[in-house]
Amino acid sequence: MERKERKMSKVFISDTTQGIKKAIYKLLSNIEQQTGTIIKSSKEVYIKPNGIDFKPHCHTSPQVLEAVIEYLNENGAEKVYVMENSTQSNATRLVFEITGYKEVCKKTGAIPLYLDEQKTKTFEFKGKLSIHNDPKGYILKEVRLPKTLVDIMENRESMTYIDLPKLKTHSMAVVTLGIKNQWGFPQHADRGKDHNYNLHSKLVDIYEYIRPDLTIIDGTEGGTIHGHYPPTAFEDELLIPFNLLIGGRDTLSVDVVGARVFGLTLDEVPHLKIAHQRGLGEADLNKIEVIGKDLSKFTKKYEWDLLQKFPEDVKIVKGKELLCREGCQNNPLALLQVLAYDFEDKFEGGFFIIMGKGHDKNLADKLRTEGFTKGLVAGFCAIDEVGEELREEFGKKNVYYSHNCNNLAETATALFRLSGVSALDLVPISSLKAGWLLFLAKLHGSKALTPALF
Repeated sequence: MERKERKMSKVFISDTTQGIKKAIYKLLSNIEQQTGTIIKSSKEVYIKPNGIDFKPHCHTSPQVLEAVIEYLNENGAEKVYVMENSTQSNATRLVFEITGYKEVCKKTGAIPLYLDEQKTKTFEFKGKLSIHNDPKGYILKEVRLPKTLVDIMENRESMTYIDLPKLKTHSMAVVTLGIKNQWGFPQHADRGKDHNYNLHSKLVDIYEYIRPDLTIIDGTEGGTIHGHYPPTAFEDELLIPFNLLIGGRDTLSVDVVGARVFGLTLDEVPHLKIAHQRGLGEADLNKIEVIGKDLSKFTKKYEWDLLQKFPEDVKIVKGKELLCREGCQNNPLALLQVLAYDFEDKFEGGFFIIMGKGHDKNLADKLRTEGFTKGLVAGFCAIDEVGEELREEFGKKNVYYSHNCNNLAETATALFRLSGVSALDLVPISSLKAGWLLFLAKLHGSKALTPALF
């Protein structure tokens, strides 16, 4: 009796050194030849790039996005949509304008969808629950997802959904590839809750609700290491020139290969391991056929946590009992690095950042003795434990709070005011145009949480 050949999950790698468009067309042609047509019966395709922000090296390349849309247009797509809900502390309209996504849509006929401006539907989270007591609603038990995503979920047989992340490590989720890219779907107000050790289960919950038809990881300008939001001052250290695309039908398999390019195993990326345990795709490299490049050539292991370099005149106080790298620790520290090293001429230190649980009882006295009388208390653990004491000691106007497991808009507002760097310093267009785009977003119902501009 003949033994049936084991069906392998297929992941395709395409070299981009000969041109992005050529690499995209080769990748998509290979995928269609070996796994079937991409475009479904409705002829509608929805693309989700990683458009968290407009900062260099942190978002999907507009050239990659344009090439994907052009391929779809030439192969039967009648409507192509580009959808995103940018990170907390930003608005999608602003990101599309500055990254060039808006211009790509105009050039190719694609339709931009600003998910932060849409009506939502509520879904339950099914994963691991927080160990915290929850008297104030800190735990995220439900999540609001935008109307477009709900439409796709209800029409999976006829609508095509393409996930287009960037090849990046992540200082909170280890990597931010196909599965993590979908964290752009929840509304901003839902993301700050449980953005802690429980984040990994939440990512898989979203993935279980909707799994892409195709995932393509953009590594055209290289891979970003030491987090996902690299200070421009450190870009020579944080950008690795891989010059490739990684694509396939099974997002988990694609992500596992992407993680392997960074030298990371399944056991080192919690959300990939959880997805594997839930049976949401193939994660065993022995059962994944990698076409186009030999993975054994990727011999180096790259760091995913933040580069441990912070300004000496900022006092960082970490709780001794509990401190989640996924939220209250690395969210503020990532922004601190950008402000301190990309805007050295404007940055003013002399403040503290308190995070986590388990602080000295005489913390306020120690801070005052060392000359720190203003700062940020990040996350509900620190707020509940020492927030009131610090505000009584230094005054409410001098002690900022970032609620839940780090509300990034509140964190940004605090760090802008404490450091002397303006939110508008980060925006590479005129303040008038930025303000107009934010006004338009709010006018169209945006629920984005943004920092105070002035």
